[in-house]
Amino acid sequence: MMLSQSKTPPSRIIITSLLLSLTLSACTLGPDFKRPDPPNVSTYRQNKATEQALVLGKELPGQWWTLYHSKPLSALIAQAIKHNPDLQSAHATLVQAQELAQAKKGSLLPSLDASAFSTRQQISGAQFGNPSMGGSVFSLYNTSVKVSYTLDVFGAIRRQIENLSAQADYQRFQLEAAFLTIAANIVTTALQEASLRAQITATEQIIDAQAQQLNVIQQQFDLGSTSKAAVLAQQSTLAQTRTYLPPLQQALAQTRHRLTTLVGTFPSTDLAAQFNLDELSLPDALPLSLPAKLVEQRPDIRAQEAALHAASAQIGVVTASVFPDFTISSNVGSIATQASGLFMPGSEIWNLTANLLQPVFHGGDFTHKRQAAVASYEQAAAQYRSTVLKAFQDVADTLSALEFDENALKTQDAALQAAQESLSLTQTQFNIGAVSYVSLLNAQRDYQQARMGRIKAQAARLADTAALFQALGGGWWQRGNLSEVLTANQKTQQVPCRFFDCWTNPLPTSLPAKD
Repeated sequence: MMLSQSKTPPSRIIITSLLLSLTLSACTLGPDFKRPDPPNVSTYRQNKATEQALVLGKELPGQWWTLYHSKPLSALIAQAIKHNPDLQSAHATLVQAQELAQAKKGSLLPSLDASAFSTRQQISGAQFGNPSMGGSVFSLYNTSVKVSYTLDVFGAIRRQIENLSAQADYQRFQLEAAFLTIAANIVTTALQEASLRAQITATEQIIDAQAQQLNVIQQQFDLGSTSKAAVLAQQSTLAQTRTYLPPLQQALAQTRHRLTTLVGTFPSTDLAAQFNLDELSLPDALPLSLPAKLVEQRPDIRAQEAALHAASAQIGVVTASVFPDFTISSNVGSIATQASGLFMPGSEIWNLTANLLQPVFHGGDFTHKRQAAVASYEQAAAQYRSTVLKAFQDVADTLSALEFDENALKTQDAALQAAQESLSLTQTQFNIGAVSYVSLLNAQRDYQQARMGRIKAQAARLADTAALFQALGGGWWQRGNLSEVLTANQKTQQVPCRFFDCWTNPLPTSLPAKD
């Protein structure tokens, strides 16, 4: 059945089939994706002048956390790039999507397979209707090369590649979004630690001051110049102030635990870095991207754009599935009853097959699948618009927060200065008996509240600035490829394997080292 008397060279058959397939590959069905136009807005909100100037149109640096001028903070983020498991998970998902897209590109090329087999067989005359005829035993050897090619005439394969490539882009921006979230969380957690340390220090200083004041009141009581009630009241105030310390210390410990987890280590790890508000500062002028550029710079918007692109390509995949599917395959080989007879004259065999598959009736399957693909595209488009609106809201919210933070900080500065002057004056007057103890108690309480309020206002301003950097996209376009950095880190943490072992056991042979 496979033998032929044709003398056409097998190589010519293969070349002819490939040329024919290439000439038939012509069009790509379905919509061609076009990026959505940026929103026609010129401002994020009704801006007001602030002391901390915002430079509209200035580029956000790729390592925006360096604007805080804290080397320990930069070191922690560098450690998180190496060890944070959430970041490694997002990177692995990206690599998976990229590899699937690359694998699908191979469908545009012919596939080449080689095979060989040897068979030992016995036949009987009964197989041919003559049981009296003796049987025979013989060997059969066969080698062949098969070339197969699916003609992408209507672009189904190209749309599938486009879909997978868009999914890889989606995962790429998901990785950037994951890193931006991790970096922002590290910064805000470090600022929270700095705020808690400042509150603890202030509380301890207030406790020391109240303890000294208690000694003065006790001496006055011993001399008979004040009542026992004043001594008891001061003791109660001092005890009440001391109760503020344990919750602050507990919050500090939990903040440190969260910080170690964010950088990819266990809570039992002792981080060398400690953060204080006085060691963190920001420039007077902060960058603020143009509204028209926000859709290009926010990773979540770019991810939704990639999802929209994938949905558009899927419409083309479904559309092309209605049209004919062409496949050409060629098989060239040699067959003989002895191994030495392979590749000898007269042993060659070949065949050329052209296959056409045209869907005719599938009960409305294709129609409904295309409508479903269109609905999926419309869903992705709505999600894209929602993401854009949320992004502009984030920026507007952080700008308003910075404005109110500035006003709050000014108010707290004035309140702290007034409370400090009032406490100093009241203490002097109380010591000479000019005012009652109630006045001193009120002055102490006002000073304590003003000092804590000033610390919280300063920390809130720094944290809201980090929120602004996050809302603007984090400047990922200003630095190198994050995936390449993670891939390089992963390679340095794995033990090299031999070629065969890399295929049979491609998993890492060692766990990443922990700092």
